[in-house]
Parts: sequence; structure tokens; C-alpha cells
Amino acid sequence: MQKKRVRRVLTFLGWGLLAILVLGIGGVVAWSQIGVMQAEPAALATVTANEAITVEDAAQGIVLTPADGESDQGIVFVPGAKVDPWAYAPILQSLAEEGVTVVITRPWLNLAFFDLRGLDAFTSAAPDVDDWAVGGHSLGGVRACQLAADAQALVLFGSYCANDVSDSALAVLSISGSEDGLSTPAKIDAARPLLPPDAEMVEIEGASHASFGDYGPQAGDGTPTISDEEMHARVDELLASFFAELPRG
Repeated sequence: MQKKRVRRVLTFLGWGLLAILVLGIGGVVAWSQIGVMQAEPAALATVTANEAITVEDAAQGIVLTPADGESDQGIVFVPGAKVDPWAYAPILQSLAEEGVTVVITRPWLNLAFFDLRGLDAFTSAAPDVDDWAVGGHSLGGVRACQLAADAQALVLFGSYCANDVSDSALAVLSISGSEDGLSTPAKIDAARPLLPPDAEMVEIEGASHASFGDYGPQAGDGTPTISDEEMHARVDELLASFFAELPRG
């Protein structure tokens, strides 16, 4: 009799734990799909109308390439949490104009933390490109740091590494914003020792967290004092200079 009672209790507990697990997973999935910050139509229109580049919605992600097909460098870019990947096409299109293939990933559940694919899952979009950088915004930048062991360079937008890459030979460009309320200047500075000593650190005056993508304001962020046009121009300049200095082949 006692054994039957114990089995019933254990069975009840087992089903209870399973129910909690299922509800927990369902809650995370539901949360990841609610409140995704969408790309702003006006900014996205500049990408689709850009005759200097080709835009492909591929299995690996959103792929931007120079219209002439000539590209010997590439970057895999990981979006921030719950941000529409298309929101980064406007600020990255200048790279494609300069001959750099851009692959913007679509993280599983809209959260880079859950996307366990390796870098080659995305570089396969452009098999003829040999030299690859990896980059990301916010949580996407944290994930980019984890993928950087297989890349030549690392580009961070309003982000920082959680793993130590300070002893690597990576070329690093970290762009942050003075008005960023999420990846604050203090957080960027605190994580600086995790990057190589020669990492290029640039803080854009007036830029907020959401200034690095075209998806509108973001909860918890600061108020930007730089226009979208000025932000794009400054980031374009920094990216062009950084990729021009990377060794080829």
C-alpha cells in the first residue's frame, strides 16, 4: 500500500514538472514573438531602391552584395534581441556599395542567445568570399564575440563581449553611443579588457542604442541627439575605413 502511494506521488510530481517545463518553453516562445521591433519602411525603401547593391532574402539571412558581383570581403551581422533583421539593412548597405558582402542573420526565436549555429551556416551564402568579419548589435554583438574565433575581424554596434578575446589576433571595431541607455558607456568601458589592446573604440556623440538600427525608439534607451542621416554617415565612414585596412587573402 505504501509503495503504491509513493508511486502515485512520484507520478504526480513527474507530470507536474513536465507541465511546468512545457509552460515555460511555451512562454519563452510566445514572448520572443511578441513586440518584435520592425524595420521602419522609409529607411528600408532606401535599400530596395539602391541600384548599387543586390538584395537577396536567402536561407542564410538577408544578403546584400555589390551589384557588380565583385566582393572579396564579407561580414555576418547578428541582430539585437527582438529586432527585425531588416532594420539593419539601411545602416549596413554602404558596406555592400564598397564591395563587402553583408549577411544579416535571422536568430532563432528572435534572440541571438538561442541561436547555436556556427559562422559557416551564414558564410555559405557567399562561398567565393574568403575573408569574413562577424558583428552584431546589442545581444547580437555578444553572440558575435562567441563566433569571432572563426572570423578575421569583429564589429560591435552598441555592444560588448561577455567572453574574453583579448589574446586573439582579431581586428576589432567597437562603435558605441553617448546616449545609449542599454549598453551604456560605463558598461562598454567595463568590458573593454575583454577585447584586444589595439581594438578601435569609437563613441558617437548623441547616438542612442536604437540609433544603430532603423526600428524606432526602444524601451529603456536614452534620447538621441544625432539624426538618422548623420548617424548613418558616421557609421559608413568608420566601417569603410576599418574594412579598407583589413588584410586580404
